[in-house]
Parts: sequence; structure tokens; C-alpha cells
Amino acid sequence: MANGNRTRDARAVVTGAGSGIGRAFARELAARGGQVVCGDINLAAAAETARGIEAAGGQALAVHCDVAAAESVGELAAAADSWFGPPTLVVNNAGLGAGGHFIGDGPLGDWRRALDVNLYGAIHGCHIFTPVLRAAGAGGIINVASAAAFAAVPGMGPYNVGKAGVLSLSETLSAELQGTPIVVTVLCPTFVPTNIFDGELLNEFAASEGKRLAAKSRMTAEQVALAALDAHDRGRLYALPQLDAKIVWRFKRFFPVRYARTVGRAVKAPGTPATS
Repeated sequence: MANGNRTRDARAVVTGAGSGIGRAFARELAARGGQVVCGDINLAAAAETARGIEAAGGQALAVHCDVAAAESVGELAAAADSWFGPPTLVVNNAGLGAGGHFIGDGPLGDWRRALDVNLYGAIHGCHIFTPVLRAAGAGGIINVASAAAFAAVPGMGPYNVGKAGVLSLSETLSAELQGTPIVVTVLCPTFVPTNIFDGELLNEFAASEGKRLAAKSRMTAEQVALAALDAHDRGRLYALPQLDAKIVWRFKRFFPVRYARTVGRAVKAPGTPATS
């Protein structure tokens, strides 16, 4: 795959492809001439994505996958290999919303569930597919993190920690793959209108506040996926598609203490996320 053309005609695996940004990734990759394996814990949703791709003239296969279980991700890899051979692009996208409590206040089980999906899901994807890409001698991985990975908004601990782990995972993997043709990109969007705000681990306030902020977003899931794929084509490690993510990224790194004070004061009340 030539530089600048990595995501064209890809043999792609996308997790969480049944909705939101994952579905947008799957559709865009198919539109770029790719074959797409659509993995999702909700097989019916994955099948809906695949049918839409096929209706538009593309090629897609729906596969049940629970990214929290390494065995299930292994089965996804086996299904992909049986269908089109070694993948050239893996998008570790599956995730769920979590938060609404200060650390120490919410159920400890929320942490385990959030990390199982948001962090271990990406770990499983990288662990299982990286050797396949190495053996093929080419390809790429896109890990979907979030601006939450570095924003550290109070009240969103389980989500922040999981996505920070995905960011570090991506940076580590990129360093390990230097000198190879394999490219790693980590996507860090802010608020995007998707169904992640209906997540099982969000309390009522966090869910409603997330939906409110997402409704104000100027970027759709489709635009975010497009930006990530274009960044990957250019060989970029970081994809920050929105201006607010870029601002927070720089503010946090140049003025860490001031940033912590600012974001802490922006919290409305204990257990509620920031609104700006």
C-alpha cells in the first residue's frame, strides 16, 4: 500500500460496527473499495450495517464479537481470515460510555466493565491482529480513544482511564512498529452524536449532559471517521478531528496545573461532568 493510499481497497476489520462511529468507518471503508468485516456484540446491528454496505454495491460480512473476551476477538480474526485472508486494516472501535460519579462514589463494578470493553477491547484487538499484520508485512491499526484520554474531566473516571490506556497502547505499539510499514493511528474525538450516551454505565445526568453537548457538535460520526482514515493515510499517529480537542490537548500539555484547576472548577456539582 502506497503512502497516502492505505485505506483504499482495504481488507478491513471494524469492531463496534453496528452503530455510531464504527458503522461510519465500515461504510466509508466500503466506499473506498474495501471489503469490511463488521464486528459487534449486537449481531443484528452488525448485519444491518453489512446489508447497507451491500445495498450500496460494497462487500461486507457481519460477525458477532464481544471485544471484552479475547476468545471472541480471536474468532473475529478467524472469520476475517476465512473470508478475505489477512486484514490490511483493523479498527478497534467498540466501546461504551461510563461515568457520572466521582472516584470512590460509584460502583466499583463500573470500572471493571468499562475497562473490559474500552481498554481490554483495544488490547485484545492489538494483541491478536498485530502478529497477523507483522506476518503480512504491511497494514495498519486505528484505535478509537477519545479526548477524554487526556481531558481528565471529573466524574468520568472509568471512561477517562480506559481511553487514556488506549492512547498509551497506541503510542507504545507505534513505537514498537517503527521500521515496519505498519501504521498506528489513535483517534481522539470529543462529543459526537451517537448512541454511546445510552450506555449502561452512565447515570442520568451524565447521559443527558453528553447528549446535550453532542447535539452542539459540528461534526458527525461520518466526518470523524473520514478524518481518522485520512490521518491514517497520511501516516499520522494522532487524529484529533475537532478544534476543541486540539485546544485541550495543547492547554493540558503546556499548562498542566492551570488546566487541572480550570477543569475542576468547571464541574457543576459532585458527580457531574464538566460542560465546557
